[in-house]
Amino acid sequence: MYSYMTHLQCPKCKQSYEKGDIHHLCECGSPLLVQYDLERVKQEWTKDSLAEEPLSLWRYHPLLPVEQAKDVVTFGEGMTPLLPMHQYGATIGLPQLFMKDEGLLPTGSFKARGAAVGVSMAKALGIKELAMPTNGNAGAAWAQYGARAGLRAHVVMPEDAPEITRKEVAISGGHLTLIDGLISDAGKVVAEAIRTYGYYDASTLKEPYRIEGKKTMGLEICEQLNWTLPDVILYPTGGGVGLIGIYKAIQELRTIGWVKGEMPRLVAVQAEGCAPIVDAFHEGRTESTFFENAHTAAFGINVPKAIGDFLVLEAIYETNGCAIALSDEDILHEQQVVAQLEGAFLCPEGAATFAAAKQLVQTGWLKEDDVVICLNTGMGVKYPESVQVESPVISKNGSI
Repeated sequence: MYSYMTHLQCPKCKQSYEKGDIHHLCECGSPLLVQYDLERVKQEWTKDSLAEEPLSLWRYHPLLPVEQAKDVVTFGEGMTPLLPMHQYGATIGLPQLFMKDEGLLPTGSFKARGAAVGVSMAKALGIKELAMPTNGNAGAAWAQYGARAGLRAHVVMPEDAPEITRKEVAISGGHLTLIDGLISDAGKVVAEAIRTYGYYDASTLKEPYRIEGKKTMGLEICEQLNWTLPDVILYPTGGGVGLIGIYKAIQELRTIGWVKGEMPRLVAVQAEGCAPIVDAFHEGRTESTFFENAHTAAFGINVPKAIGDFLVLEAIYETNGCAIALSDEDILHEQQVVAQLEGAFLCPEGAATFAAAKQLVQTGWLKEDDVVICLNTGMGVKYPESVQVESPVISKNGSI
């Protein structure tokens, strides 16, 4: 079997939905999660079989929802490097610090994972047009993967989203609309368009397959660590789909017996200018409240209220993790420090995880012997405005 998916299930009310049909949210309003026949996977799928699979996220197709290989839409995404960050780690007291560099994915961000699986499923379900709100990178990814699949993407993003992401949507033939507001405002416009025109709703967690693509980050991390579990994973959290997906991936690997031991402590990293998950965590709540006047230089995590916030918080609580917010100043400073020490030009969201690791060492929450992974979710070059450069100009006959 190419996929061992059995059905969809609501994590709140536990209602089940049949595979093969178009589904969005549960009747109770919760996102739906894909379920698999993990007992059968355990019996029929082995680690050795991975040697025969492509070096992409599709190597994990038994734990992905696409049921036929012909429906796979791919640019070869996945298997991004897990890089030791020795020099930076030494300066903050974490000699076993690693970076999972998602900036090397097609479209330049981790959003390619969700788009690959989400668009593949949309194609399999016969979808022709989809719509979504975005802070930039997700819309760019879904527009490009949509073009490859023959689908049209209708994308609404804030007018101050990174300029390159607008161009990615436009050149891919997507219908782009800019809005004078936040992603939450874009979401309202998209919802109205979906009601009016019947587009497929590809909003975060309003379709159940994006998370399955994102969870492959967790599958890859475990394989790259030779099926051992790290102690801590830090994830820049806006909608939080990747954190939820990593948690789901490791749970599934534990069920089929491929990894053992305690779950990694999961850390949701946010910016002080938009920290709804952090506020909820510190108050011990299971859901967040809308974060008013949200603003941060780490634009990809500028999400004032995530529909899957309860799943993010559950993952944090269940793994004895935490949530932490950083100032924009700290985020942009660490972006520069990592580049100078390691040569890695991170996106601001990725830099936030390094700033968080540094602070968590200082508070004692992270220990010197912890194996720690920071997620860099995109290429720094997609955020040129995050770096200010003042260089001298000399004449063509001048010298330095």
